Amino acid sequence: MNGLIFDIQHFSIYDGPGIRTTVFMKGCSLNCEWCHNPESIKSKKEVQTYFFKCIGCGRCFEVCPQGAHKIIDSERFYDREICLSCGKCTSNCYSGALVMTGSEMTLEEVIEEISRDLPFYSDSEGGVTFSGGEPLLQNKFVSKALEICRGKGIHTAVDTAGNIPYNAIEEVIPYTNLFLYDIKTMDSDVHKKFTGAGNGRILDNLSKLSKTGIPIRIRIPVIPGVNASMSDMVSIADFCTVLNNIEAVEPLAYHSLGAGKLESMGIAGDKKVFSVPEKKTMVEIYELFESRGLKVIRKPG
Repeated sequence: MNGLIFDIQHFSIYDGPGIRTTVFMKGCSLNCEWCHNPESIKSKKEVQTYFFKCIGCGRCFEVCPQGAHKIIDSERFYDREICLSCGKCTSNCYSGALVMTGSEMTLEEVIEEISRDLPFYSDSEGGVTFSGGEPLLQNKFVSKALEICRGKGIHTAVDTAGNIPYNAIEEVIPYTNLFLYDIKTMDSDVHKKFTGAGNGRILDNLSKLSKTGIPIRIRIPVIPGVNASMSDMVSIADFCTVLNNIEAVEPLAYHSLGAGKLESMGIAGDKKVFSVPEKKTMVEIYELFESRGLKVIRKPG
C-alpha cells in the first residue's frame, strides 16, 4: 500500500499538541484561493519550477521525452500540458531549478519516518498528524498508518477540511485521538466562491463527527474579505456552541507565505493574495469565542 505524499515535517508545533511529525498527503477536494500549499491540490506528481536558480546547462532539454522544456522568444518555457511528470528533468537538474513535488511512499517508509521522533512525542505529549491537501482522499492508506501508530502508543491526529464522504472519516475514527477540522465560513455561497465547493457536506460531516466522542479542534483561517468580519465569526461561534466534543477553537490569521509558491506551480496570477488581518481583529475574534465558553488557542504575535 502506497501513499502520495508531498512533505513530512518533523518537530512541528502547530498541528496538534506537543512536538509532532506532520505527514502532508497530496491531493485536495477544495481549491481555496488563499491556499498556502498550492503544491498539495492536485492528486498527482508535479514539477515545481524555480527558474531563477537555472544555470543554463540544458540538461532538462536533453532528457525530457516530451520536449516540455523549450525556448520561446528567447525565454525559458516549461509546458505543463504535455509533461508526464516522469522526473527525468528534476533528477538531472543540478541547480535545483526543477523539483518534483509528490512521491509515492510505502506504509513502512512513512512509519519509519514517524518513528524517528518517538522520544520527542513522549517528552512533549506530541504525536503524528496527517494533513494535506486533504488526507482523507487517501483514507485507506491514512487509516492503516494511524492504526500502526496507535499500536506503537503514538498520539494521532487528522487535519481535514471535511469535504469528503463521511465513510472516509468513519474509517479513521477508531485510530484517531484528535481531529483538526476546518471551518472557513458558514455562508455556502461565499464558501463556493472562494474554495470551489459549498459547505453543506462539510458542516454535516462535522455535526456527525461531534457525536462520536472524539475530541475536535476547530481551525478557522481568518481572511479579510472572506470571513474576518465579526458577523461571520458570530455565525461560526453559534454553530460551534451546539456541537459536542469541541476541545478548542483555533483562529489562524491568514499569511501570504504560500503566494511565493504559486509561480513555481504555474498558477501565478490565477489566485488572489489577501491581506493579513490586524492584530486587533484577531484579539476580538479570540475574545468572541471565549465569551461563548469555548477554549481558544491563541497564536503568539
